[in-house]
Amino acid sequence: MPKNGYIVGFDIGTKKVTAIISEITENNKIEIIGIGSSESRGLRKGVVVNLDATVDAIKKAQEEAELMAGVEIDSGFIGISGAHIKSFNSRGVIAVSSKNREISREDINRVIDQSKAVSIPPDREIIHIIPQEFVVDEQDGIKDPLGMSGIKLEVNVHIVTGAITSVQNLKTCTTRAGVEIEQIVLNQIATSASVLTHDERELGVGLIDIGAGTTEIAIFERGSLWYTSIIPIGGDNFTNDIAVGLRTPIPDAEKIKKKFGCVSAPLVDEQETIEVASVGRGKKPRVLSRQLLADIIQPRAEEIFRLVDNDIKRMGYEKSLNSGVVLTGGTALLEGLEEVAENVFDLPIRAGY
Repeated sequence: MPKNGYIVGFDIGTKKVTAIISEITENNKIEIIGIGSSESRGLRKGVVVNLDATVDAIKKAQEEAELMAGVEIDSGFIGISGAHIKSFNSRGVIAVSSKNREISREDINRVIDQSKAVSIPPDREIIHIIPQEFVVDEQDGIKDPLGMSGIKLEVNVHIVTGAITSVQNLKTCTTRAGVEIEQIVLNQIATSASVLTHDERELGVGLIDIGAGTTEIAIFERGSLWYTSIIPIGGDNFTNDIAVGLRTPIPDAEKIKKKFGCVSAPLVDEQETIEVASVGRGKKPRVLSRQLLADIIQPRAEEIFRLVDNDIKRMGYEKSLNSGVVLTGGTALLEGLEEVAENVFDLPIRAGY
């Protein structure tokens, strides 16, 4: 149970900071009671670059959520992302300690501790150690070995690390905003918990979360997380492409992307037009074809999915995506993105909600 009876989550992103307050009802369900959002100007590609701006954004999102919920909060779970996040798989092995060879909670904790006995650079810290499966006397695929009998206990884990300075800057911003951190959670883990089904996790699925500054990848198979990766390209790159291609200010490019953006030219009516603001004072807006907009941003969508596809193939997980790929994140709302993803991956694609 949370300390004050409320579960609070903060998503501190490149484009916006969101705070969500929820409470546990009598029938053990989670009910959202407050949501707050504010523009984020203190992050770049998921990493804090301006402490004061990030603190202000966290405070504004927190106050808005508190106002809606009618409660005050002082702690929460914090999502983390950024190109500094690195992850890898590891393995731990121990001998079962008890005389009757029954595996205890202490044995499970020991084998997980043993799995992190790997060389980690001094400028990095471990954020998560996520057990994938346990092996008892060569019998694999065990989710919870507690109470089982065995001589040798092994565990496969997924270890997530982050740059100490980047993690500390995030902690500093949150603390200065008056929020005590209950736990830092990798964004892919939080997102997968909300949008992936049990069957997808068991069969094997890829999650692609396209935010403003980064594209986050997670691959699940046999119910466990096996691979995570972050590519420093996201929705802001689409906005910049539009600003350059249509010669329009970045704020206007962002509005055009959200209102008219389509990354698949065949889906756009050839006769459809959009009004585009010009750069400089006194210049009149221009009327351009919406298909021109699609021609500008379609290559960027293809590039992102090819980078993801190459990353997955490089690590040898292309055969794990038996149930396809799930797209989420703000940029996933762009029209035609699922069609482009299907062309690149040649797999079933759905939007995650």
